[in-house]
Amino acid sequence: MYITNVCVLLFDGRTVLSGEVMTEGDSGETRNRSLGFLIAEPAPAAPGWDAPAARSCAGSPCPRLGHGGAGGPRGACSCPQHRLLERPLRRLFEGLASGVAACPWPFVLVPAAAVGRAGAPAFLSAQRQANDIEEQFTPTGGPAKAERDLVRRHFPTNDSQRFSAPRLPTEGAYAALIAVATNGTSVLDPTAWEEVLRLDKTVRDPDYERLCARSDGSCATPNPLLSPRVDERPPVSGSLQFPVNGSVFLGAALGGVDADGGRLLSARALKLVYYLREDGPEAEDSRQWLRSFLRNISSKLRELHLSSIQVTYFTSLSRQQEFEGNTKSVIPLFSVTYFLTINFAIFSCLRLSCIRNNVWLACCGVVSAGLAVLSSFGLMLFCGAPFVVTVANAPFLILGVGVDDMFIMIASWEQSSRKKEKSNVKALLAETYSEAALSVTITTLTDVLAFFIGTWTAFPSVRAFCLYTGTAFVFCYVYTLTFFGAVLVLNHKREQGNRHWLTCMRVGVDKDQAENSCLYNACCVGSCSRQSSEPEGEHPMSIFFKEYYGPFFTNKWVKLLVVLLYGAYLGGSVYGCTQIREGIDLRNLANDDSYVIPYYDDDDKYFSTYGPRVMVVIPERVDYWNEAVRRGIESCAQNLENISYVDKNLSESWLRVYTVLAESSSININDKTQFFNNLPVLFSIRSSFAWDLNKTGDEIEASRFFLQTVNVTSAVDEKNLLNQLRETARQCSIPLKVYHPAFIYYDQYLVIVQNTVQNVVVAAGAMLVVSLLLIPNPLCCLWVTFAIASVIVGVAGFMSFWNVNLDSISMINLVICIGFSVDFSAHISYAFVTSGESSANKRAIEALSLLGYPVLQGAVSTILGVVVLAAAKTYIFRTFFKIMFLVILFGALHGLVFIPVFLTFFGKFGTSPHNTTSENPELSLRNYKDSS
Repeated sequence: MYITNVCVLLFDGRTVLSGEVMTEGDSGETRNRSLGFLIAEPAPAAPGWDAPAARSCAGSPCPRLGHGGAGGPRGACSCPQHRLLERPLRRLFEGLASGVAACPWPFVLVPAAAVGRAGAPAFLSAQRQANDIEEQFTPTGGPAKAERDLVRRHFPTNDSQRFSAPRLPTEGAYAALIAVATNGTSVLDPTAWEEVLRLDKTVRDPDYERLCARSDGSCATPNPLLSPRVDERPPVSGSLQFPVNGSVFLGAALGGVDADGGRLLSARALKLVYYLREDGPEAEDSRQWLRSFLRNISSKLRELHLSSIQVTYFTSLSRQQEFEGNTKSVIPLFSVTYFLTINFAIFSCLRLSCIRNNVWLACCGVVSAGLAVLSSFGLMLFCGAPFVVTVANAPFLILGVGVDDMFIMIASWEQSSRKKEKSNVKALLAETYSEAALSVTITTLTDVLAFFIGTWTAFPSVRAFCLYTGTAFVFCYVYTLTFFGAVLVLNHKREQGNRHWLTCMRVGVDKDQAENSCLYNACCVGSCSRQSSEPEGEHPMSIFFKEYYGPFFTNKWVKLLVVLLYGAYLGGSVYGCTQIREGIDLRNLANDDSYVIPYYDDDDKYFSTYGPRVMVVIPERVDYWNEAVRRGIESCAQNLENISYVDKNLSESWLRVYTVLAESSSININDKTQFFNNLPVLFSIRSSFAWDLNKTGDEIEASRFFLQTVNVTSAVDEKNLLNQLRETARQCSIPLKVYHPAFIYYDQYLVIVQNTVQNVVVAAGAMLVVSLLLIPNPLCCLWVTFAIASVIVGVAGFMSFWNVNLDSISMINLVICIGFSVDFSAHISYAFVTSGESSANKRAIEALSLLGYPVLQGAVSTILGVVVLAAAKTYIFRTFFKIMFLVILFGALHGLVFIPVFLTFFGKFGTSPHNTTSENPELSLRNYKDSS
C-alpha cells in the first residue's frame, strides 16, 4: 500500500491533508480510496497566499510531478486556469493507455497491415511525380507568367518560317555549345576556327536539318559568324565591329573579347546555339533529337580529337533532366540513414541485462517512424498530392523526430517503473502516457502547425514538402502512442516473465552460475549482478547531468561566460542576416558532377557582360500616328534606357527607326492612313520588324521593342534589374510591360523574403498560442517564444556564412526551425518552472537531470537522420542538411546551455508566491500503514 496524489489544502481556515491510498489486491488489481484528515488549526497566512484560490483546488487531485508533470512544488497544489486543457488531455491519454495495455496486439498489427496494403504500393508509384522546375520553384501567379501569356497572345511564333531567338516567349528548344580556346589563344585563330567548323558540321546531322528552326528558308544560324560565307576562313583581326557589326549583335556570340576602339581583335570563347522547332507536330521529334544529342555528344567530341578548343554543352532539356535525377541519387542514402539511426537507438537503449535490454524497443521505435513515412506518403499520393523532389528530404527528418519521441516515451516509462515498481502494466502505461504524451503532443502540434502554415507559401515545392511532412508528423505521433505503446507493453510482459530479450526463453538465476563472469551473467543469466528482476537504476547520463553538468553551468563565473557567448552568438547572427543572398541559382538544381556545371561556369566567365535582351511590350491600342503619343513612347524608352543595367546604344525599336526613316525620307506618318501605308517601306529595310507589331486591319493591337541589359552577374543584379524595369514601366504614361523568359525565375525575388517572414511570424504566433493553451505556465511560454526568435535569427544569420541562399529550399528549413525551437526549449523550461526545488540553481539542475539526456538524444538522433545528406552531390539535399544541422545545433544549445542559465536569473518569477513549501514541521506527512 502507498499514498498517491497528496495535496495540502487550506479549507475553511484549516490546514487539511488530502490524497488517495492505493492498495494492490491479490490478483494484481489496484484499489483507490480517498484519504483526508486535519493536520493543524489555522495558521497565519503567508504573504501573497490566496485562500480562495487554494480552496478552488478541493475536489481535484493534485497532479503528479516529474517529467512533463504540471504540478507545483512538492507538497503544494496549484490549479491555474491553464490546466483546463491539460487535465482532459491527461485523462484522454490515461484512457488510451488502458486500452493499449489491455489489448496490445491489434495496435501492433493494424498499422503494419495498413501500411503493407496501402502505403507501400502508393509510395512506390512514380505516376504523380511533379518535378517541373518552373512549376515547382517559381511563385504561383508570378507577374512574368502573365506577361508571357500576353506575349504569346499578341505575338505568336512560327519557327518553321520566321524564327527569331530574341522574340521567343520561352527559352526555346535548343542545344548549346561553348568552345573555349586553349592555352590562352583566340577562338578566331585559324587552328581553333577550323575545329569550330568541324564541330558545327558534326552537330548538323540530317535530322537536325529536318527539325531546325528556320528563317528565310534556311536553318537559323547557330552563330552570326557562321552565316553562309564565300570561304571558311576566320574573320581577320580588326575587320569586325564589337559588340554590333552592322546590324548584327555579337555580344552573345563571342566571349572574352579583346577589342580596340570597337574593333574586334580576339575572342577566347564562341557560343553555338542550335534551335529546333517547338511549334506543331515536330516538337516531340525535336525533344528526341535533343535526347540523342545528349547521349552521343561526349563520344563525338572524343572522335573529333579537338586540341585547340575545349567544348562544354547544354540543352533546353538538361536542367530538367538533371533535376529529376536528384531523387535517384539520394535513394542509396536511405539505407545508410536507417542503419545509423537503428544503431544509435540500440546503443542508447542498451542495458547490461539479457532481460532488461531494450534492443527491441529501439528497433521498433525506428520501425514506427518508417511506418509513419509510408503511411503519410501513401495517403498523400492516394489523395493526388504531387510528389516533388524536395519531399525526398522528409523521411530523413521524420526518422530523427520519431526516434526523439521514442526516447521520451522510454525515459518516462523507466521513471514510472522506478516509482511504481509493483504496479500492473495498465498503471505504468497510464502514468507514462499522462507524463510523456503531453510533452510529445505539444511538440508534435507545434511542428505540424509550422508545416501546415508553410503550405501558404507561393512556391509549390515548399507546399508539397510541408504537406507531406506535416502529415507524416501526425502519423508519427499516432504510431508513437499506439504502435510503440503496445510494444512497450509487450516488452514489459517479457521482462515480468524473466524472458531473454533475443530468444524470449525464461531466464533463471542458478546458484551454480553465481561465480560466472559479469559478461556471462549479463548475456545469459539476467544481469551483471545476477538478479534478473531488479529495478533499473538511474541512467548514467542523468547522473552526469545532475552531478557534473548542471552544477558546472550554474556556477556564477560560468554563467557570465555563457552570457558573453550568447552575446557573440546574437551579434554574429544579426550580422549574418544582413549578408543573406536571395534566390536559387539554377545550376544548383543539377548534381555536382553534371556536365551542365562546366557549361554554366564558361557561360558566367565569358558571356556575363551582356544579359537578357528584354522585350518591352505596349499591350494596348495607342495612336502611333499621333506625334504626342510617339514622343511619350520615346520618353518611356529613354527612361528605361537610363537604368544602369541597360545599354542605350544596343536598343532595337521599330518605331524609332520608322520615325527616323520618315524624317529622312519626308514621309508623313502623322496621318493614320499614311502611317499604315508606309509600313512596308520599314519592313523592306528590316523584315523582322514586321514581327514586332500585332496589326489587325487599320489598328495596331500591340507592339514591342527591345532593350539590351549588361552586367547582370549576380542574384542582386537580377533582382534590381527586374524591380527597376517594372517600376519605370509602371510610371510611364503609356501602358508598358517588360518581359524575358528569365523573368519567370527572377520573380522569386519579389516574394521569397515576404513569404519567409510571413510564414515565420504566423507560425511563431501559432506556437505561442499553443504554448499558452497547453503549457501551464506563462513564463515557460515566454522562454519558448524567446527560443523561437533566437534560433531563427541564428539559423538565418549563420546560413549566409555557410553559402546558403534564401530560396524556396532554405525557406522550407526555416519553417522547420520554428517547430524544433519549441521542441528543445519547451521541455527544459517546463521542467524548470514545475520543479519543487528551493532555489533557481537547483531547479535548473533538476530540469537538466530529468531532461538533459532525452534532449541530447533527440538532437543526436535528428542529426543522424540527416547527416548522410552532407555526402549528397546535390545542392538541394546538402542545403537541407546544413540548415537542419544549424537548427538542431542552435536548438540544443538553447535548450541545454542558454535557457537553463537565463532561467536562473529570471526563474524567481516562474512560480506563484503560494507555491512554497511550508516551514511548519507539523505539515510533514505522517507514516501511514494499512493494517488490513
